[in-house]
Amino acid sequence: MGETQVTAQEDRSAAGSSPIPAEAVTDTAPEPPAAPPASGKSGWTDRFRSLRTPGRPRLWFEILLIAVSYWLYSLVRNAVPEQKAQALRNADWIWSAEKSLGLAFEETVNHAVDSVTWLVVSMNYYYATLHFVVTIGVLVWLFRRHPGRYAATRLVLFATTAVALLGYYLYPLAPPRLMNGANFIDTVLVHETWGSMASGNFKNMSNQYAAMPSMHIGWSLWCGLTIFALASAPWARILGLLYPTLTLVVIVATANHFWLDAVGGMVCLAFGYAVSRAWYGALPQHLPRWVPDRESRLTALRATRLPRQAPEPAATAAPKA
Repeated sequence: MGETQVTAQEDRSAAGSSPIPAEAVTDTAPEPPAAPPASGKSGWTDRFRSLRTPGRPRLWFEILLIAVSYWLYSLVRNAVPEQKAQALRNADWIWSAEKSLGLAFEETVNHAVDSVTWLVVSMNYYYATLHFVVTIGVLVWLFRRHPGRYAATRLVLFATTAVALLGYYLYPLAPPRLMNGANFIDTVLVHETWGSMASGNFKNMSNQYAAMPSMHIGWSLWCGLTIFALASAPWARILGLLYPTLTLVVIVATANHFWLDAVGGMVCLAFGYAVSRAWYGALPQHLPRWVPDRESRLTALRATRLPRQAPEPAATAAPKA
């Protein structure tokens, strides 16, 4: 009997003391799972979203892009076959349509300006130079002062020019100075001014029968509307509106375009704005003026796709021995 009691007490003593150390009993919180690497599909999605988000332009890329784009534009425009017979028929039709509307005033303006030598010579140089100088100047101004709106505004210009190439191919048109039986004066030939690609010594470098639409109007109106929408100085906004207006007078006075060619340039510009609005989701003037660079935007886009880590649970107390 005594031996039985002693054995029971030893069993209870052995059962009360745990063979597992206290440190092993303490519960520890599980480590959160590592964030999965971004898949190739999500990476491409981020880059596509980044392209549609206005970013800070890079100087070297913009210079290369504009140079290559203008080279391609000149190459394609001059590669369009000079369909002389069809271009002259189209010019006769345009002239007849303007007469039926009572708005065939190009010949009158051409002769009136040609009678004032200093004025017509100034317009010849205006036509030959400002088309490029002002457009590049506006691009530089956007790059420096409105980088967030630069890409969207540049897209307007590029889309306008691209659709104009389609017009040159589908609708060859002779300018008024090359019409048969008309009394227009080729002011560059008469006054022997320099620089025009339309006539004179440079006429073989440019397609003579690509007058519709007028990119002198398309580009100048792009410049004018951009300056008017974004410039803060009132005098600059007024000059922005005067520039395409004066350009219209010049292209008519020098017999390089009909006024209906200017309408074609306006239609092309409207298409350019529609493309930019569809791509960026807003007109250029409604986009932010200052934006981060492209790498910062890509990093921010990737950060939004990473899963959030769950908070660590509190450690439970170890059971008493």
